[in-house]
Amino acid sequence: MKLNKKKAKNATLTGLTVLVLLVFVFPFVWMLLASFKTQAQIMSNSQTFVFTPTTDNYVNVFQQYDFLKYIVNSMIVAVVSTLLSLLLGLPAAYSIAKYKLQGLGLVILVARIVPGISFLIPWYIIFSKLRLVDSYAALVLSHMLVGLPFIVWIMISFFEKLPQEVEEAGAIDGCSPHQVFRRIVLPMSGAGIITSSLLSFIFSWNNFMFSIILAGDKTKTLPIAVFNFMSYAEINWGGLMAAACIITLPVLIIALIAQRYVVSGLAAGAVKG
Repeated sequence: MKLNKKKAKNATLTGLTVLVLLVFVFPFVWMLLASFKTQAQIMSNSQTFVFTPTTDNYVNVFQQYDFLKYIVNSMIVAVVSTLLSLLLGLPAAYSIAKYKLQGLGLVILVARIVPGISFLIPWYIIFSKLRLVDSYAALVLSHMLVGLPFIVWIMISFFEKLPQEVEEAGAIDGCSPHQVFRRIVLPMSGAGIITSSLLSFIFSWNNFMFSIILAGDKTKTLPIAVFNFMSYAEINWGGLMAAACIITLPVLIIALIAQRYVVSGLAAGAVKG
């Protein structure tokens, strides 16, 4: 009897898991299928899953809409903002964790919680005065406004869980505080660093709000480029879905490669609960 109850419970959990998975996966499947359809096929209910695929949408995305330029722009902004956030955020997080600066940690948390839209107008005024609108510097700094506090807040709790004895052993061996941080703490924090940098990169890659205000023709990023497929008369659904697949693919590949580190980083306390 107990065995039957256990099997029924497992079957129920499996069924619920599959149901939830289908709900979340279906939009991505529909997006992928629609990217290989013509406009008429997308609008036809009879060709949802059975249709003659075409690659014209992807060809048009790169030839007609010059999507390669937008990919390069997004990659530059996302990589540079993430690297600068790590360069500033890791020492800050380590200092807060080591010296128990809880007040400063709370300030950083508030900076993370404040909606990014509240910074848009002052940010635009500042960059307009400095003539930096439509520049990589404006986009990188604006993305760091959210990415930097995010990395700091994740790494604070991660550094707090590192064994103090290892740092003390390094100091006994003659390492300076800087050397302890660089040679001992950072190598031990690989999972947390990968987790925080990946999440920061994804935020920057998908960011729409800052780019719509601060980017121009020269620095337009992928989330803004999707407007090219929308006009007053119609929406080019095939091109839009192909563009969405292109935007999603790099993040998906990075997440699949780094998922082992992300899981271990979160399990080790990278997200403070």
